[in-house]
Amino acid sequence: MVEKDIRFDRILYEKKDHALWITINRPEKKNAQDAQTRTEIVEALHLGCDDDDVYVMVITGAGDDFCAGGDAAKFPRNPVEFMEMIGLQIKGKKRPIEIAREIPKPIIAMVKGLALGAGMELAMACDMIVASEDARFGQPEISLGLIPGGGGTQILPRLVGEKKAKELVMTGKIIPAQEAFEIGLINQVVPGETLQKSVEELVGNLLKKSPLMLKFAKMAINKTLETSLSVGLAYESDLCSICFSTEDLKEGAKAFSEKRKPVFKGK
Repeated sequence: MVEKDIRFDRILYEKKDHALWITINRPEKKNAQDAQTRTEIVEALHLGCDDDDVYVMVITGAGDDFCAGGDAAKFPRNPVEFMEMIGLQIKGKKRPIEIAREIPKPIIAMVKGLALGAGMELAMACDMIVASEDARFGQPEISLGLIPGGGGTQILPRLVGEKKAKELVMTGKIIPAQEAFEIGLINQVVPGETLQKSVEELVGNLLKKSPLMLKFAKMAINKTLETSLSVGLAYESDLCSICFSTEDLKEGAKAFSEKRKPVFKGK
């Protein structure tokens, strides 16, 4: 069953069973993000987070590209306008990259074509990235007299290491999907004609798991990137102990003993 929400102008919002598909829909602009696009992505992510019927999310782009970055034609004219545009804490708002990381549900980036600048940052904010062979990744802001402003200098080193991150950010180099896979930036590279199928299979795999445990797993892994190891281990233990009070663990153990597939309910 597919449910559609028609309130958006810049994105497509579709629910398929327990998966939410968010598609940036500006193919004529290579899905570049302007202020309205970012606002709609934020709203869609919040809707998906609050919808108990959504267990997994996918973010992708319409046409041939994922997202070519920020809309250069609508770049801010001064620092204050930039701060207002991206919705920093001065407005009490968060950006798509922050919300995607914080939502306790798995989010997959399905990437084809260009994923540059803000597009690459959005993909990196997702939990997994599946890319077609023709996909290209990069932070080319330096060539415009700019540095990344949406997490490129912060998330990228955590994924590929300090030296490679500095190379990509300081040179503005754009790399193919296979190289992105080899340096640990993305999870999978697949032929373009099988990209949709590959992501649907990954979504199907996740939907077989307990949605509650997927939340706990994401929360625990995120914590280790933000705290000391000792704090992270304590947080993991706390979440793991909560698992023993859930119906899903009881169902999982029962299904294992009965040699059948478990039916999880997220409780």
